[in-house]
Amino acid sequence: MLVSPVAIDVAAELAAIERDGAVASFTGLVRGDDGVATLELEHYPGATEAALVRLAEAARARWSLTAATIVHRVGPMAPGERIVFVGTCAPHRGAALEACAYLIDRLKTDAPFWKRETVGGAARWVEARDGDDAAAARWQ
Repeated sequence: MLVSPVAIDVAAELAAIERDGAVASFTGLVRGDDGVATLELEHYPGATEAALVRLAEAARARWSLTAATIVHRVGPMAPGERIVFVGTCAPHRGAALEACAYLIDRLKTDAPFWKRETVGGAARWVEARDGDDAAAARWQ
């Protein structure tokens, strides 16, 4: 699991988890909704990485994955830049796909990140969405 200000190299991340059977991935991009010029992510070093490791370990155990990874950007980003990559590998596609969905749903609520958008020169903190809680709850 990696939390870094460095751009995400999807090809390298996929190559690192390709082992057998099926690989599923999710790549999230910064949205430019409502005129967002910059999205800045902050995190709690140590706690954020530990939360991501716990999520990946839970997914590995639940779906018998052969690999799982989460890479998340922090710092300032522009619309269109990659903000998160989640990848899973399993002997069969169903497990890889479900585990990938689980990881992205849960990381939105379980990992300590804070988002601040800049629109027209004014910065505002992004509140959690009700839909994120509902998506995470479906995996309980």
